Amino acid sequence: MSIFDLTGKTAIITGSSKGIGRAIAEQMALFGANVVVSSRKAPACEEVVAGITRAGGKAVAIPAHIGDKAALQNLVDSTIKRFGRIDILVCNAAVNPYYGPLAGISDEAFDRIMDSNIRSNLWVCNMVLPRMAERKDGAVIIVSSIGGLRGSTMLGAYAISKAADMQLARNLAVEWGAHNIRVNAIAPGLVRTDFARALWENKEVLEQTLKQAPLGMIGEPVDIAGTAILLASPAGRFITGQTVVVDGGVTIAGRG
Repeated sequence: MSIFDLTGKTAIITGSSKGIGRAIAEQMALFGANVVVSSRKAPACEEVVAGITRAGGKAVAIPAHIGDKAALQNLVDSTIKRFGRIDILVCNAAVNPYYGPLAGISDEAFDRIMDSNIRSNLWVCNMVLPRMAERKDGAVIIVSSIGGLRGSTMLGAYAISKAADMQLARNLAVEWGAHNIRVNAIAPGLVRTDFARALWENKEVLEQTLKQAPLGMIGEPVDIAGTAILLASPAGRFITGQTVVVDGGVTIAGRG
């Protein structure tokens, strides 16, 4: 058996109707997992499920708004009812309703970013981790960002939330490690998704990123999915509490 095999495992991926979340869902299904596709809109989830099914994978759609605690509980309960267990949780869904300096952000926008990008992850983790602990096995992946490692003049609140996600992974790894549960974060760089479209479609931002990146390219969603497979599978059984940076080398190359 391959150390990357996920056969028989059940994975919930939030925000998986497009972008990085969708790529993770599709790849986990290819590696044998039962995949739960979840985002706000049911038709978008069903489209991803249909594609996974056509490729021979197993997937179901369970829509949920990450800002709604009851909806997240339904996501967890419905998954257990359908598959009997949750082995992998990927917290990918996030928001960024504000682009600008922190001096100009409204309380409402700041609260929404923190609630969606941090508190909702804690909510769903607290719903899932006790059940993983009963079986002494589980893997949680929080999709963060290199924004959480760097200062920003325009994405400050988002960056703060993503730094907090890294600490959330560390804390949960310490709290639940005795139960053989691994918790890690992935910090992508600029990836060609709808979420980051305003950045990679900006010629100046793209050129600057390519200039900084030793690999000379931006990422594709599947590039992040590969790291998720590593962290979710037996291949990553000795990795916990870490933030794996997947950015083409941007953060190690500086701004020169």
